[in-house]
Amino acid sequence: MEQDGYKLLTKINSAEDLRKLSIDQLPLLCSELRRDIVNELSVNPGHLASSLGAVEITVALHYVMNTPDDRIVWDVGHQAYGHKILTGRRDVFCTNRKFGGIRPFPSPEESEYDTFACGHASNSISAALGMAVAAEKLSDEREACSEGYKECSTLNSQPSTPNARSRRVVAVIGDGAMSGGLAYEGLNNVSSSPNNLLIILNDNDMSIDRSVGGMKQLLLELNTGATYNRWRYKASNWLKGNGYLKDDRRKRLIRLSNAAKGAISGQQNIFEGMNIRYFGPFDGHNVKEIVRILRQLKDMEGPKLLHLHTTKGYGYKPAEQQATIWHAPGKFNPDTGERQETETSNLPPKFQDVFGETLVELAKQNPRIVGVTPAMPSGCSMNIMMKEMPDRAFDVGIAEGHAVTFSGGMAKDGLLPFCNIYSAFSQRAYDNIIHDVALLNLPVVLCFDRAGLVGEDGPTHHGAFDIAALRPVPNLTLAAPMDEPELRRMMFTAQLPEKGPFVIRYPRGRGSVVDWRCPLEEIPVGKGRKLRDGEDVAVLSYGPLGVAVREVLNDEGSLSVAHYDMRFVKPIDEEILDEVGRKFKRIVTIEDGSREGGFGSAVLEWMADHGYAPHITRLGLPNSFIEHGSVPELQRVAGIDAESIRKAILGT
Repeated sequence: MEQDGYKLLTKINSAEDLRKLSIDQLPLLCSELRRDIVNELSVNPGHLASSLGAVEITVALHYVMNTPDDRIVWDVGHQAYGHKILTGRRDVFCTNRKFGGIRPFPSPEESEYDTFACGHASNSISAALGMAVAAEKLSDEREACSEGYKECSTLNSQPSTPNARSRRVVAVIGDGAMSGGLAYEGLNNVSSSPNNLLIILNDNDMSIDRSVGGMKQLLLELNTGATYNRWRYKASNWLKGNGYLKDDRRKRLIRLSNAAKGAISGQQNIFEGMNIRYFGPFDGHNVKEIVRILRQLKDMEGPKLLHLHTTKGYGYKPAEQQATIWHAPGKFNPDTGERQETETSNLPPKFQDVFGETLVELAKQNPRIVGVTPAMPSGCSMNIMMKEMPDRAFDVGIAEGHAVTFSGGMAKDGLLPFCNIYSAFSQRAYDNIIHDVALLNLPVVLCFDRAGLVGEDGPTHHGAFDIAALRPVPNLTLAAPMDEPELRRMMFTAQLPEKGPFVIRYPRGRGSVVDWRCPLEEIPVGKGRKLRDGEDVAVLSYGPLGVAVREVLNDEGSLSVAHYDMRFVKPIDEEILDEVGRKFKRIVTIEDGSREGGFGSAVLEWMADHGYAPHITRLGLPNSFIEHGSVPELQRVAGIDAESIRKAILGT
């Protein structure tokens, strides 16, 4: 009996069920899976286009590999909705990204089919290589154990891996993740370590926006080698079958064939140059062809890379035609492709748009200003500058560390970069911030979008740690605007002479001020502002949660409460702290960042260092990873919602 109009999909509750199908049934299953993703995401928004483009790869992998014992390591979980649906989560996929529902990205805590964390790009090759080595080593040790060659007590305490030696490990990397430096570090190690890793390059020429850089061009040019690679694969099978391709000869033969190919084709292949066997490119939407290739490659010895060309949004015309918009389109009509637009003319703007508009305004006044983004021009609104001043804005690909050091280099020789990175992704550039910007006191403005709780994308994307991580770093100025006009003033201040490296953090989503186009005026660095006087309690807020404090105080009349918007955590306003320390016995601090080592800790440290001993209640994100849900739901979990603020002020 068909359910939901599906002949096959409703029968698939595990990869084992999938493997019961005939190969001729797989195209229909792909069609049904794609339709299910579209229908589900039309009412429960998520990452649409990337998962549509990876449907055939997903089906073929679970069909050929013995998952979950064989490992599939996804790079960027945007690709993996089909994977979730096929591995027992179709009935609960309607809860995807919802509070208490299934996670937005694959997680080993959710399913045995999810092998590793994959919210940030470019980690799949390194993780998959580690798993391949672990399987091999544990199998070797168990063999030695069983033969009485070594002590087994420690080994026996480890999880059993009965098929470890035959376990296959696959890394699926795509959506622009090959532009990340970690991918190349992994490739370098793959090429020099004994392993049988299979890397699948899901090449859709996109990340969220269109891919950029030399790797994009190289992948496009590799089309010319498809015929050669098919011929070489058949030859290698014949050599191996006849005993000519022993391990001691394999690398020499690979180097010889690579040199011959380069001489004949007049082009070099970066993967083969690293002694990684390259196959492709092939059509990533021909599921039967992918199955055939995977069956041939799955037991081949040595590292190998399968290059598949896909189309982001494949099978759904609106997403194919506008992949960037349909990366995460919100709610839409699945039949017509009409996206549900809400009236926003009377709403405050998004912080990212205030950043984008203000950056252009500043750049028109200051010819030294340039913009830098690591693959997020539309996400951070750098695309506004790219449209108006294309020669002064740079998308460097998924390469946060490079974005910071590139900015440092430009600053060193006279430019003034505004480098915009999502707060969670700035973690990948920590050393670059310290070594390549702060150490030389270079005038780089680091704008951390998505700071604080981001909502449905969950713990991999919450901007929780930037305050605590950067507070100890010399030369940095750390600022957070309470609202949109404050963001404009901070951006203006940051580009003035002699300001050094300047970090501005602000949240995802809309602010609180509709009429936000204030004059561009300097804010004295390290100076906060008193918004409300009081006698009983002092509330010190850092960032946009100050708006919530203001609203709570407008409704609370039982206590006389002073409210200070601190603006800066480094340097912190010592005059305000001295005033508060002298006057108040109770202080409440609030921030949308880690409570451990954050703004509240800075206040506590200052009070202790200067001999004050008020009772300080610190509100902030707890020392745990907060899961996904709407921002109001997560604020309640973290204890930084309006009711938690009210209780902290009242001391209840």
